[in-house]
Order: sequence, then structure tokens, then C-alpha cells
Amino acid sequence: MVGHMQNHTLSVAEAIRNRRTVRHYRPDAVPPAVLAELLALATEAPTSWNLQDRSIVAITTDEGREGLGWATGGQPQPQEAPVTLVFVAEPQSWRDDHQDVYDQARRSGAWNEQFIAMFAAASQSFQQDLEERGLLREYAVKDAVIAATYVMLAATEMGLATSPMNGWDEAKVKKVIGVEDRDDLAIALLVSVGYAAEERRHPGRRPVDHNVFHQRYGALRNAAPRE
Repeated sequence: MVGHMQNHTLSVAEAIRNRRTVRHYRPDAVPPAVLAELLALATEAPTSWNLQDRSIVAITTDEGREGLGWATGGQPQPQEAPVTLVFVAEPQSWRDDHQDVYDQARRSGAWNEQFIAMFAAASQSFQQDLEERGLLREYAVKDAVIAATYVMLAATEMGLATSPMNGWDEAKVKKVIGVEDRDDLAIALLVSVGYAAEERRHPGRRPVDHNVFHQRYGALRNAAPRE
């Protein structure tokens, strides 16, 4: 949507239906308070075992935009948008101390001591199993992408345009954000954020029953679920 403001606050359903990928942006800056709220909403996204194994690097400088343009092969989004968010997956963060997470859960009354003890042990066991199966990176990337989806929907509600980007060189993106020597980190997704300089129409989606099945993939495409 072109412009700075929505005429009304969008519902979640409206944000989903109105969101379009925008490639060209106006130079107008995203107000700091708006960006701060957008990032805060992103951190509310669910994560496996509440490990919060993803971080976001907000790129807003000319140098950073130029670097991401280089890392994405010259695509216009990170060069034109006033903000590009780099979603970083942290597959090894399960080894860190999560006492602050447990303290928050205690204070909110969400978890009691018995649950925390069980949860801490079970989460470590689960992550060790993932490591043995070579799936730590995959799980962390999934968590980061969920956070990116929250950003895109929240941005739409705020009157901002976004573009999720999966076409980039990971080593180059890491260099831009200063983690070129961190093999323990993975780049999950880039999302440009700003005010659209173009009107993007919905190209359409196939009918729901083309991609939605009940109980078994590909079976009885048009059948309703049984009670």
C-alpha cells in the first residue's frame, strides 16, 4: 500500500490479505518509535522451547544498505528501503544460560518451580537429540522465519510495506552485519521495511482446496472433514 497511514486499524485477517511484496520504496525514514514497536512485536513470535534462538539486526545506514545490495546481487529492496531486517538463527543458543527466561516466567506466574525444572531438563534433552540428527540449524531457522512473518503482518497494519528476501549470499550478509567469523550462526531471512513507491496488486492464489487437505496429503481434495 502506498502512503504513510492506513485509514483504519487493520485486523489480522485484513493484514494477511493486504500484505504484498514491495520491491521499490520511498526514501522516507521509518520513525524510530514505529521501528521499535515493530521489533518488539517480532520478539513476541513463538520459539521452540521458548529458547528465543533468533536475533534481528536492523540495517538503517547508507553503508549497511549498500552492503546488503552487494550481498543480494544488486536487488533494489535493501538499497531503497530505509530499513532492512536481517533475521539471524542461533542454533547453539540452547547451550546458553536461560535463567532470565525462567525468572520472567516465574514473575508472570506462567511457570512454577516444578514446571521449570521439568522444562529445563526436557528442552536440553530435545536439543541434544536435534544435534545428533543434524537438525539444530533447521529448527533455529524456522523460529527466525516465524518472527519474520510477525514483522510482515505487523508492518502491514502500520501502513508499511515489506519484502521477504531469500536471494542472498550468506557469507556476504554475515560480513555486512559483522559476524563473518561466526560459523555457529545462520542467516534465515532478510525483510526490507519502508513506505511503498509502487502499487502492488494481489496476483491471486489457487483455490484453498488445491493446497489444503484433511487427514492425508493429496487425498480427497474436495472432501470436507468428517465429524
